[in-house]
Amino acid sequence: MYDTILYMSEDKKANAMSRRGLFQAAPLGAAAAFLAPQHAQAQEQPAAIPSLKFDIEAQTHWKGEAGSANEATVAEFPISQNIAGVSMRLKPGAIRELHWHALAAEWAYMIEGRVRTTVVMPNGQSAIDEFGPGDTWYFPRGHGHLLQGLGPGEAHFLLGFDNGHFSEFGTFSITDWIANTPPEIASRVLNVPASTLAKFPKKEVYIGPGPVPTTILEELRLRESQTSQFAHKYRLDMQTPRVFEGGIEYMVTQKDFPIQTTFTAVKMILKPGALREMHWHPHADEWQYFLSGQASMTVFGSHGRTRTEEYRKGNVGFVPQGYGHYIEQIGDQPTELLILFKSPEYQEISLANWLGGNPSSLLSANFGIPQDAIDKLPKKERGILARKS
Repeated sequence: MYDTILYMSEDKKANAMSRRGLFQAAPLGAAAAFLAPQHAQAQEQPAAIPSLKFDIEAQTHWKGEAGSANEATVAEFPISQNIAGVSMRLKPGAIRELHWHALAAEWAYMIEGRVRTTVVMPNGQSAIDEFGPGDTWYFPRGHGHLLQGLGPGEAHFLLGFDNGHFSEFGTFSITDWIANTPPEIASRVLNVPASTLAKFPKKEVYIGPGPVPTTILEELRLRESQTSQFAHKYRLDMQTPRVFEGGIEYMVTQKDFPIQTTFTAVKMILKPGALREMHWHPHADEWQYFLSGQASMTVFGSHGRTRTEEYRKGNVGFVPQGYGHYIEQIGDQPTELLILFKSPEYQEISLANWLGGNPSSLLSANFGIPQDAIDKLPKKERGILARKS
């Protein structure tokens, strides 16, 4: 956190320091109180489950002539300690300037429009890629990169970071670094005279306007630079989905996308009336962004605690690691959502598989119901159930 603050303007430093105070308190506050019932005595009153919903699109965190960005970190959404998110928009030609993240890797999903990215790796390899709706990228922590809107319309994409404390507005930007470097040093390193250096931006650009590229892909300045052999791009919507009665899922793990070392990503589409069956994830939090439609999610947190909230387009949802949950589709139009898990491997235990993995006699004793009722219980997961007829 301190290394980020060093490169911020004074107002951003103050904001960052206030964030840091929250970061220090959050694990002892929201998270600790939330998880405490796991160890509570039976006679104690467990803490209620806090809100697991945040309306990221209702925020106005950063807006300029070339684009905008709204974020959800622990400052805005305290329960999400491991994952932060940003909804970003770029006008045609706009550039999210050269920058890197010291505290988190960056995952992205293209919602609308087109974006071009450049990224440089520690071994000197570089890559240029173009992304359209349904495509994802992954930039490991510390890899320098740039984003540019290609037009013809506005580009809208979701960014996910594998650290809930990470703020998009605390990144290491090239203009911020140069502007805060003594001119004699910057001039020497950049190999330009003081007169040229004086024309550089005097502060961080962050997102600035630029011309729409006229070439398909430009050559790298260092022509002998080898193109990256580690693909940063994955076409999530182009893969073969998992098909269920009530909907479909597109999933990408590290097995499919080797550079994606900290996340598993899922795009889920629920048909009207569908139900994502009862299940839990043993080793990862679940962070959601609703692309369209509506849904109701109920989370079970032990000690008789449940919380049900409704979600719509632009909302962020969250399920803590190990907490049981299910999602009910609402409305006449399908519901689409993106899901991030803070693990390169996907793990799930469904209630149906759990029941199928036990002898009938034990289930009968546990529930106190006869064998003919046990025979009706599911034996295997069905993922997304269709509307009940």
